Amino acid sequence: MKFEDIKFISLYDGKAATIPFGKYELSIVSHSMSYGGKQGLYEIAVYEGDDQVELPGVTREGDTVKGFLTEEDVLGIIKKMMFISKGDS
Repeated sequence: MKFEDIKFISLYDGKAATIPFGKYELSIVSHSMSYGGKQGLYEIAVYEGDDQVELPGVTREGDTVKGFLTEEDVLGIIKKMMFISKGDS
C-alpha cells in the first residue's frame, strides 16, 4: 500500500481515515487538535469495536494513541496491522 491509497475524508481543519484490519480498525488523523497535526504529522489510534485499545507493537503500554508520525511511520504501522490481523481471519 502507498500513502496515496489511503482514503481520507475532511475532519475539522484536516483529514481522517479508518482502515479495517480483522477485529481492529486503525484511525489515522491529522488536524490542528491531533498530536503533530500542526506540523503536518499524523496521529493513530486502534479500535476494537467502539473502544480504543492498546495494541503491542503499535501503541505503547498504557496508551491508545500514537502521534507525531510521518507518512512512512503510518505505512509501517499499517504493515504491522496487516500482520497482526492475519490471525483474525
